[in-house]
Amino acid sequence: MDYNAPHRKPNNLRDRIAFAFVKFLRFFADLFFRKRYGHRAVVLETIAAVPGMVAGLLQHLRSIRRMRDDQGWVKELLDEAENERMHLMTFIQVAQPSWFERGLIMVAQAIFYNFYFFLCLFAPKTAHRVVGYFEEEAVTSYTHYLREIDEGRLENGPAPQIAIDYWDLPKQARLRDVVIAVREDEAGHRDRNHYFADALIHGDEPKAEAHSSPANDIAYAREVNV
Repeated sequence: MDYNAPHRKPNNLRDRIAFAFVKFLRFFADLFFRKRYGHRAVVLETIAAVPGMVAGLLQHLRSIRRMRDDQGWVKELLDEAENERMHLMTFIQVAQPSWFERGLIMVAQAIFYNFYFFLCLFAPKTAHRVVGYFEEEAVTSYTHYLREIDEGRLENGPAPQIAIDYWDLPKQARLRDVVIAVREDEAGHRDRNHYFADALIHGDEPKAEAHSSPANDIAYAREVNV
């Protein structure tokens, strides 16, 4: 996975709106969390788990309404949502969010779910582009997280058991291994959502791609130098 892939430049008004919206969210995340990357991950993964579930639901209804095969799209979107949920479950154990942050999670999810539902319903091209740009920012954030660990500013503690089980990590895995695995996932979500947006723009029926399991992804991710 190319973590240094160039930023996808906006090509039209739709893309520029999606990019501006994501940068707007990034501004407030930087302002509130600064370098508290574990706490940032908890809130952001709460939001990131929404698009796949919403888009999967709408695509499911679209498929049965049209009585046409969905080309594996529903499963891929729901798998994406589940993957993001596991990111959240992992970083809850890493960061141990306060009750205030838990309340923030509930508010953020309620607002973003309703916003994204209507965006995906009426402007699916923009919706997938938003997720593509959102995942670009996620890859950047986790790269910064790794740098803080590697330079000794954040403790490289033991990986939570839930992460060891989900990504099939060694029993002695550390937080750094977890962040690498999560970044691998986010890079895949970035590429797929940009692809979905491109396919819809060109009037093509997006086709899902068989994903390797997190257990296989981490074998590659461990070899990546950051």
